[in-house]
Amino acid sequence: GNICRSPMAEAIFLHMVREANLSDRIEVDSAGTGDWHIGNAPHKGTLAVLKKNGVAVDSRARQVRLEDLTSFDLVVTMDEKNSRDVLKLSQAAPRAHVARLLDYVPDSLEKNVPDPYFTGDFDGVYEMVWAGCAHLLAHVGREFEL
Repeated sequence: GNICRSPMAEAIFLHMVREANLSDRIEVDSAGTGDWHIGNAPHKGTLAVLKKNGVAVDSRARQVRLEDLTSFDLVVTMDEKNSRDVLKLSQAAPRAHVARLLDYVPDSLEKNVPDPYFTGDFDGVYEMVWAGCAHLLAHVGREFEL
């Protein structure tokens, strides 16, 4: 639905990109694999944890489109199911590399970010997403020589 994890990751990663003065080099966006929250603001739990941690958010839920897979170099998902759904769509446009966020955290035993919509653990998910985004930014910096 694009109201919990992905807008949280978008906001955190965008925050890190701005802090690294890379806004002119890195484009950040988020989209969900499902269509049930299109147009909605992020979940109140996502908004609260981001505000508590000083991370601005300004996004509306949307569904991933084929154009996303042809215009972005990297599509980062939150879990294995999201990856499968995006990979199915990407067969028609195999440009973007698809990977889970926690795949970039080398010492993480967990590779799927749990959905706080169901668990209620927005703080725990925030910590996981923050770590994933930090490692992702380091990876992007190396990969694209930024």
